[in-house]
Amino acid sequence: MTRVQSLFIRVQLILGFVIVLTSARGQEQLFAAARANDVKALTSLLDAQAEAINQIDQRGNTALIIACYNDSFDAAKLLLQHGADPNMQDKMGNTALMGACFKKLDRIVSLLLDHKVQVNQQNFNGATALIFAATFGANDALATLMKHDADPSIRDNFGKNALDYATNQANDAAIALLQKERKAVQ
Repeated sequence: MTRVQSLFIRVQLILGFVIVLTSARGQEQLFAAARANDVKALTSLLDAQAEAINQIDQRGNTALIIACYNDSFDAAKLLLQHGADPNMQDKMGNTALMGACFKKLDRIVSLLLDHKVQVNQQNFNGATALIFAATFGANDALATLMKHDADPSIRDNFGKNALDYATNQANDAAIALLQKERKAVQ
């Protein structure tokens, strides 16, 4: 190998390393802007690196999952408008919709449902957003999910459905909604 070739290879390696560092920094900024509901920064970052919209962090979270979980409504809306996939799952299989139900963030739930989210998607334990809503007392979200064809008969890996979890939590409002739906189906 000639000295010029060796130098060329070193320069390529250094440039590659700089690109990786810059990309990682940009990704961290994207996640931070999503978390903080900083639409201005998020817009600028998306304009500079639109391909990063569905990248994941070390936990498997996308910027959309982070925005939704942190009730960053405007950021979530912007990400969806720019093509963020609302059905991506983190390392546990949880989605932005599941996180919104867990946190009782009803307007985020509605936003996601307006963007073609898969309402009956299951995480790696078989839980759905409806199961999350029933378990954590997100009764408004539960009602909204039911209006968008959430299937209350889906059972998780433990053999339980949304009604079972609502019953375990003594969530009378959820029980009533789920029983009403069950009677309507029968």
